[in-house]
Amino acid sequence: MQQLVLASGNAGKIRELSAMLAPIGIEVLPQTAFRIPDVEETGLSFVENAILKARHAAKLTGLPALADDSGLEVDALNGAPGIYSARYAGEPSNDKANNDKLLAEMNAVEDSKRGARFCCVLALVRHADDATPLIAEGYWRGRILREPQGQNGFGYDPLFFVPERGCASAELNKEEKAALSHRGQALRELLRRLPEKLPITR
Repeated sequence: MQQLVLASGNAGKIRELSAMLAPIGIEVLPQTAFRIPDVEETGLSFVENAILKARHAAKLTGLPALADDSGLEVDALNGAPGIYSARYAGEPSNDKANNDKLLAEMNAVEDSKRGARFCCVLALVRHADDATPLIAEGYWRGRILREPQGQNGFGYDPLFFVPERGCASAELNKEEKAALSHRGQALRELLRRLPEKLPITR
């Protein structure tokens, strides 16, 4: 199998991406398997941070690297938490703290103004000095609930209402989520264009 290092230690992202890439002959290795520290995310956009992370992982492993930078943009909060989604409640942070902060910030916002979208940018580099990173993006519209629902997923999934299904993202099974989500959309775009970068078997 073609090996690819994922520039993340996030267990949820690793599970989702591994499940989607394994059928086409790509083995996803988390950067934690190489004891690679996280790179400082100094970019001002999802694209910049994804490229930073991919180059860092490729440099330290010598393997092609894939990085995911994603987050939640809430209309009523002018796009926050955005690129700071993973550390919205400060450092160190966790899903519950981030969700609690979001609920507090949205407490006075009426239901008709609780629109939001998940954003995902995937950046693939063949090596650390790759001058043409492959960029794939995905977006998923929904709205913010007033209390958590569901036990699946991770991050803000319990608070993200999915209009197409009438439930929270955390109430979807992994197949349903992959079909609808921002990460699923970005990955399908990545897979469509992957032969430009890597030899794969289908």
